[in-house]
This record gives sequence, structure tokens and C-alpha cells, in this order.
Amino acid sequence: MNRSILKAIKEGDWAFEPDAVSEDSFESTSALPGTDEKVDELARRARNGLPLWHSADRRTFDQSEISK
Repeated sequence: MNRSILKAIKEGDWAFEPDAVSEDSFESTSALPGTDEKVDELARRARNGLPLWHSADRRTFDQSEISK
């Protein structure tokens, strides 16, 4: 697991820069933006030191499937 920004802040490391993470190493989500499911996924990613955004995350209501 990568060191999370939350852990760095708690430790007072204000100059923290996370390691680059390949999108192949974490899953995209089909959760609609603004839903509890999407917010929960963003929180999980933050806790695990992952980027918040994945290029294949669902972005619109009309987007019925996400592309990988």
C-alpha cells in the first residue's frame, strides 16, 4: 500500500508528493458522480494512497458503461 496523503498530513509532512500510480493497479468505478458510492470510493482511494481519479471512472448519468 502506498503512503496516503492523509498519513503524511498527520505526520506533518506538508511537502509530501505521492508516488506515481499506474491506473492498471486500481479499478475504475461505475458509481455516479456525487453519490455516496462514489464518495466512499474516493475515500477508500485516499486511505490507500491511490489517486482519486481514474480515467475510466463514470462521469455522466447517461454513461451506462465505463470503458477500460
